[in-house]
Amino acid sequence: MEWFANICVAVVGVAGGVGVAGGVFAFISILGILPRLAGRMGLAKYLYSLENMIAYGGIAGTIVSVFQLPLPIGYIGGMVIGFFSGIFTGALIMALAETLKVIPILCHRLKLVHGLPILIFSLALGKALGSFYQLIFTGK
Repeated sequence: MEWFANICVAVVGVAGGVGVAGGVFAFISILGILPRLAGRMGLAKYLYSLENMIAYGGIAGTIVSVFQLPLPIGYIGGMVIGFFSGIFTGALIMALAETLKVIPILCHRLKLVHGLPILIFSLALGKALGSFYQLIFTGK
């Protein structure tokens, strides 16, 4: 009977993961973030490949996380993966902010006429410094 309970837990876990992943991909596709990001980067002709790579990366990350597979990449490999993950996350967040018109509304309300690049750089620098602080001083 224990095997039946394990199967039920596995089915519920997979269903929950599929639901969350489907919601995230639906959110990204409904807002048109990936086509906008590809257009900004000059990679619009590779849009389907980019979508596939995001899906493959999500699947690979899920497999590594669920099965707790060791990745013998070392400290440098971890830094490289973290670097590129940060670039992707930052680009995705900025594409989302542009899609939702957050930055133009913020500039209008703050009456910010000049200095938009400084504002964006400050946001990115603050995020990076906060991440380094958390990594160095809290160890998490």
